[in-house]
Amino acid sequence: MTAQTRFSLVLETPAASPEQTHRHYMNKLSVETDVSDVKYDMQHGLNEFLLIDVRSAQAYGECHVPGSINLPSNLISAETTAGFSKDQVIIVYCWGPACNGGTKGAARLSGLGFKVKEMLGGIEYWRKEGNDVEGTQGHSACMIG
Repeated sequence: MTAQTRFSLVLETPAASPEQTHRHYMNKLSVETDVSDVKYDMQHGLNEFLLIDVRSAQAYGECHVPGSINLPSNLISAETTAGFSKDQVIIVYCWGPACNGGTKGAARLSGLGFKVKEMLGGIEYWRKEGNDVEGTQGHSACMIG
């Protein structure tokens, strides 16, 4: 009878040092924010950031975060962002966790020299958390694009 070797999929790759782990999560927080943090800042007048919905003009028109502007990610360019301040942090969002439009928008904006964070969860989690929305369809708008 042979002894069965136990193998851990979790521990197969060693954990990073606490210093590496701290650096990783601080880097992650420097490029991401979440719905509740954005809402908190907005409720408390701490909205010194520019909030951009990077979905289509139609999706934005139907339902968006109050105070956001619309600039679809595929239209982000030096020309379309000429009026934005490079000193102001830009927060981008799209549909939700399964959408990479926010990531694309953040990549394009940062490539143009802007400080940017992506709002995790997008409009989907904004709505799931019961926050107000604006638009022609409001809360009855489709949740996916």
